[in-house]
Amino acid sequence: MKINLKEIILVPNLISLFRLLLGIPFYFLLIDINKEGYRTYILVLIFIAFISDLLDGFTARKTNSISEFGKIIDPFADKVLVALIVIYLFILNEIPSYYFYIVILRDILIFSGGIIISRKLGKVLPSNLLGKMTVFSIGIFIIITLFQVDKTLIYYKLILFISVCLCFASLVGYLLRAFEMLKWKKNEHNS
Repeated sequence: MKINLKEIILVPNLISLFRLLLGIPFYFLLIDINKEGYRTYILVLIFIAFISDLLDGFTARKTNSISEFGKIIDPFADKVLVALIVIYLFILNEIPSYYFYIVILRDILIFSGGIIISRKLGKVLPSNLLGKMTVFSIGIFIIITLFQVDKTLIYYKLILFISVCLCFASLVGYLLRAFEMLKWKKNEHNS
């Protein structure tokens, strides 16, 4: 897999790079999260990150500028921002510890697995709908946590449950897709 330097300056990839750079203001807001207004600023940044995630994919498809670099930087930016927020919420004891471990381990496994698969296949497996739904559910859970929703409410527990289930489902889905691609590559090579 080779990344052409021209791919980096494609508009969708610049949007993804912008989202990755949002990690800087996220960091400074998260370290003082309990200052007045900071949770609201974090929510605004989450909204900006969400819009940029929709925009980079839309732009890539509309301008036919889907690239290998874009397939890497888009999910990487998502994982960095999610990890940053989840780590701080875990440190502040605002999310269950098992949720922290599930989200972080899922992202580590998918990211490291993605590196291995892309080396074997010579291309990057793009994100899929299940992965996007998982990140969305994590985002919703982060938002209700930032709003300090009562953890005994049924919808809090339901969103947490759905997010955990999607984390496991997306990991299994990614593994199955990776094995299918490796099997296809092996069969193609043998024929």
